[in-house]
Amino acid sequence: MSEFASPRAVFQRLIDGITARRPDDLPRLYAADAVVVHPFADPASRLEGREALRGHFARLRTLPMELKARNVVVHQTADPEVIIAEFEYEGRNTETGREFVVPNIFVLRVRDGHIVESRDYAHHRAFDEAMA
Repeated sequence: MSEFASPRAVFQRLIDGITARRPDDLPRLYAADAVVVHPFADPASRLEGREALRGHFARLRTLPMELKARNVVVHQTADPEVIIAEFEYEGRNTETGREFVVPNIFVLRVRDGHIVESRDYAHHRAFDEAMA
């Protein structure tokens, strides 16, 4: 990855890596001291640092699902480091066949080609129900 990739390009690499289930690639998109908050998780969660994110993304290996991102809209903000991305994960539980759609809004701050902070507003209950 370019040391100075744009926030939009970094976001695209993020959702491409998630949908392709490449958990080993994802932590490299983040700064070593990145902070990611999931305000709508129950309970809300806060991941600090690349190693915490490595553990978080490792779950992709074991979840029985296929994902693709759809309806992706990226909004530029007055701050060149910050974007707001709206999208949906469309998926299928590969064990049950249950299909699902999970709406998301990510607010990302990208500095020098790495995510330094992110607030990920996802419908976590929809993910949980799809995996049941």
